[in-house]
Amino acid sequence: MEKIIQLDSIDVYNKIRGVETLHPLISIIDLSKAAAMPARTFHFGFYAIYLKELNCGELKYGRNTYDYQEGTLVFIAPGQVMGVQPNVKTYDPKGWALLFHPDLIKGTLLGKHIQEYTFFSYDSNEALHLSEKERQIVLDCFANIREELEQNIDKHSKTLIASNIELFLNYCTRFYDRQFITRDNANKGILERFESLLNDYFSSDKPQNLGLPSVSWCAEELHLSANYFGDLIKRETGISSQEYIQTKVINIAKERIFEIDKSISEIAYHLGFKYPQHFTRLFKQKVGMSPIEYRSLN
Repeated sequence: MEKIIQLDSIDVYNKIRGVETLHPLISIIDLSKAAAMPARTFHFGFYAIYLKELNCGELKYGRNTYDYQEGTLVFIAPGQVMGVQPNVKTYDPKGWALLFHPDLIKGTLLGKHIQEYTFFSYDSNEALHLSEKERQIVLDCFANIREELEQNIDKHSKTLIASNIELFLNYCTRFYDRQFITRDNANKGILERFESLLNDYFSSDKPQNLGLPSVSWCAEELHLSANYFGDLIKRETGISSQEYIQTKVINIAKERIFEIDKSISEIAYHLGFKYPQHFTRLFKQKVGMSPIEYRSLN
């Protein structure tokens, strides 16, 4: 069984790449001047963002290979595992890497809402492909961070560095919003497929056997990561994927409530609720009255 190399610190990573450590918690690396990563599997203990500019081998995330193109950003969060498979014949690395440890942003505004940048948990086929203009903005952000690292560390360094990282991540959020629009072929029909998936689910015996469909289950069925799927549905509908599922459940419940030969508890069980009171609570929250009141009123 292949041994997984633990990357617990920025310095450990820098030594593998043969670059100087300017700051113990963050590093900006020009990949054209760095040593190649060995063809191994690595467990990351910090955040890593790669800007890939030329074909220089493959990165594998789980069982998937990143669909690299020129000007591609890949995001890795602490705890994720990445496999490196260099293409020896064409190995001519060009690009940049931004690495920063979670300790760097503790106590900062970025540290409080880093989890909101959901693209750190996107799958390989959901990497961010940049236009030339976007690529230049990324390089400018990296240059600003690099310049701050080359200054003497003082009491302002942490705040300034974290602010520059946050600015960069905010740009990435904008770029992903653009990609949701321009990746029509990849995203086309996701909402329709989601609706069809839910229709099939509730017309089967799955609710009784599996319960209510979760966001992660739906995303897996549609071959998307949960975060990418959630962000895509939110952008298309204005509500979260969880809210979309709940709305679907309530709409089906409104129809079944008129089957007066069935009790409210039976309807709840058939919809996938383990406890009828949970169904009643959600129905009242969404409709403004209890299922019994809705049945009586209509």
